[in-house]
Amino acid sequence: MSLKAFTQVQVYEKLPNPKEKDKFSIHSLECYDRNIYIGTKDSLVQHLILPSSSDTKDSSQSPREGRMKLLGSSSPVTQLRVIPVLNHLLVLWDRSVSALNMFSLEPLPFLKRIQHVSFFEVCESALSTSSQSVCVELVTASSRSRVVRIHVVGVERWDCVKEVSLPQEPVALAVYDNTLCVATSDRYFLHDHKSGSTVDLFPHNLSRQNIIVSTAGKGEFLLNGPGSLGMFVMKNGICQRPPVQWSEELLAAVVCYPYILALQPQALYVYSMVDQHLKQTVPLLRARGLLSTTEGVYVFMEREILGLSHVPFEEQIQTLVRYERVEEALGLLGGVQAHLPQVSYKELHKIITCMDGFIKFYQGSFSEAKELFIKGELDPRELISLYPEMEPLCETFHSQLVKVNNAKELLALRQEDRTTFQQYLDFLGDFLMVVRGTKQGVECSEDIDTAQLRMYTEQGDRVDLDALVSSPNSCSIDKCVPLLELHKRFFTLGLLYQSHGHHIKAIQTWVKITDGQYEDSSCSNVYEHIVRTLSRLKQRDVVWTFADWALQRNQEVGIQIFTKRDPEDQDTFAQEDVLTFLKNYSLALMLFLEFLVHDLKSKEEKHHTLLATAYVTHILRALQNGKGTDSDGGMTRDKLQQLLWQSSLYDTMTVHEAIQPTVLHTEQAILLGRAGDHYQALQTLVHKERDLQVAGAYCRRAAGWQERELEHTLFLTLLRIYLGSNELASAAVDLLNANTAAFDLDTVLQVLPDSWSVQLVSQFLLGSLRGTFHQRRMAGVERGLAQVELLRHKYTWAQASKRMLKLDKGLVCNTCQKDLTEPEFVCSLRGELVHTNCGSYTDTATKGPDDIMSVILLLTQV
Repeated sequence: MSLKAFTQVQVYEKLPNPKEKDKFSIHSLECYDRNIYIGTKDSLVQHLILPSSSDTKDSSQSPREGRMKLLGSSSPVTQLRVIPVLNHLLVLWDRSVSALNMFSLEPLPFLKRIQHVSFFEVCESALSTSSQSVCVELVTASSRSRVVRIHVVGVERWDCVKEVSLPQEPVALAVYDNTLCVATSDRYFLHDHKSGSTVDLFPHNLSRQNIIVSTAGKGEFLLNGPGSLGMFVMKNGICQRPPVQWSEELLAAVVCYPYILALQPQALYVYSMVDQHLKQTVPLLRARGLLSTTEGVYVFMEREILGLSHVPFEEQIQTLVRYERVEEALGLLGGVQAHLPQVSYKELHKIITCMDGFIKFYQGSFSEAKELFIKGELDPRELISLYPEMEPLCETFHSQLVKVNNAKELLALRQEDRTTFQQYLDFLGDFLMVVRGTKQGVECSEDIDTAQLRMYTEQGDRVDLDALVSSPNSCSIDKCVPLLELHKRFFTLGLLYQSHGHHIKAIQTWVKITDGQYEDSSCSNVYEHIVRTLSRLKQRDVVWTFADWALQRNQEVGIQIFTKRDPEDQDTFAQEDVLTFLKNYSLALMLFLEFLVHDLKSKEEKHHTLLATAYVTHILRALQNGKGTDSDGGMTRDKLQQLLWQSSLYDTMTVHEAIQPTVLHTEQAILLGRAGDHYQALQTLVHKERDLQVAGAYCRRAAGWQERELEHTLFLTLLRIYLGSNELASAAVDLLNANTAAFDLDTVLQVLPDSWSVQLVSQFLLGSLRGTFHQRRMAGVERGLAQVELLRHKYTWAQASKRMLKLDKGLVCNTCQKDLTEPEFVCSLRGELVHTNCGSYTDTATKGPDDIMSVILLLTQV
């Protein structure tokens, strides 16, 4: 496939006049802006004015014929050049250059004709301006002379300022700045007319090929070289581009960047300057010459002018990419980069990269495709819209890319090859996951997230689906809700509602799952999830809406709505409001009070009292149901006893009133003990609770860390209660034997009945005596250790007192800084000398222990 780089349109046609002998024949052409100048074979200059529309493709608009100027003789007008800055039109005819006004075509009388000229060039790069005048350089040459003349052309005069000698007569000429590119009868060379340097280039065969010398850009010339090669030569003689191979029948060639247009008898050939390949062929018959402009190229024939306009580079590039000629497209883009705005260049480069990615995509090279899509910053909707059933998600999106020529139809692929289609789906999911949240995907985040949700739902990917809707997302609620309901993904639907802030709808959906109205096996602990969600919400109205339902279903789990909140969110609900709300839920109330007392460390008497009474209520209900001794009732009773022992904040009277008419004798005893009535407490444990182990434990617990005498008193009281009943005599013996250290032997002997034998209490007596002896021996060990410590200190004192100290005149006290004049002084272990008064024990309170000891020892010595 050839590239269409130019479009062709007829610009002007001179129709023959049947009534007259018409000799009209175009011989030369010039153009500036909307002005076209025609030089004919019979010395006529015709001015054409193009329509104001810049669209030359509109063939319905013809140029308007302006003025005509007949120069006089029948010599053809061989060359025309416009100098816009001077409003001059230079005309070469009859081997002379004349100057006309470019609008009126009237001769300029103050510019006399320049004679003996075969061709000329205007050096636009040598344009000079000053405050007084504007001028350009005109280079004239004659094929009969080896001299080239440099003229300075102004508004009202032109002067020959320099003559440059050439080694041979010129045949063709092109000029850029100070450099002349000259073709002679057998070769090309470059000549700098300011420095006088000449660079020979290469030979040519004038008899077999036309001479072509034209400018190809800044400081670059296009030449018809040997072997029918189009050669590019810089003004320093270096070739920076590969040559173009064209035909020997070449008539003319011009550069319209980035293309070279080569005119041959039957056609016009368009070559790329980037890769030197033929891109387009335009059939043309009897064409005579070419004129390159900034807008395109004009081709003139005997009576007709055709315009070739650039096909927009974007369209050319997209055409190349459509036919998978990506490298060629990149080369073209690189070639025209300097002629494009930076923004346009970047956008085109992205388009090419993305289209290359689509080629790899349809070839199944997914890894390469993903890299190209990311590099080209592909709009993810371009990819999403290719998949069946994804198009409605992008209904407002219109693709900006040209469809790849060999694109596969994914709908047909899904029906014919499910395995391959699944690979395309996996690629889509992978790509969307990569671009999600990036700059590339942020502008269409709704389409990305909605497409991902559809894919995960249809593929049954529960993990990725829930992860998507559990995090912040931009899924379309209107499009995703029906899809999730269709696939019975009600738990995920709730997550979707929640992620968009619709908390009531989310929880209502989950409640219907829990109550059995919806069937969804994807999550088995929906109720716990509801409670966990409510415990994290700060919207009080939402929590109160569903708190009753949660507690009615399970008080132990439902209360976590209030107890599992983050510490910083505890102030969301007032504690009194929660307590009021929980009055109808005894278990939940008890658990919440535990939370206040144990977790939040509440110091309010009301909370401690309510917790104790809640424990009592719970225990009594368990006893009524015959579950007083099971794990739940037993644990609650342990908690009550622990609270009664440890807390000092509850109202004793209120709790006692709640316990008094019950069978909770142990708790009654604890309350009596907290009131200081230990005798009555022990009486209750012994005669009502009838649990002797609890009575002994009470004595130990009530004594706690207090004085040992209290423990002796409590155990002695318990012993007397036992001795007061004949049935508890054996219990009294067991009490003595099990708690020997808790009794004072002398006191016990005084209260024991006289009828008891020594043998009965022998175990207690032996244990008591053994304890007494043990205490005495431990006291002896402690005395021995103290004596050893004292001996160590005496040794240290002795070592310190043996050394001699010399008191010289001028020594001062280290404390008061006064002279040491008395023979008595103190020396510390650090060698510091002080007065005895300054170093006394009372004055050294701020010193370390070693310093203090040294002072004391030395004072003793003195």
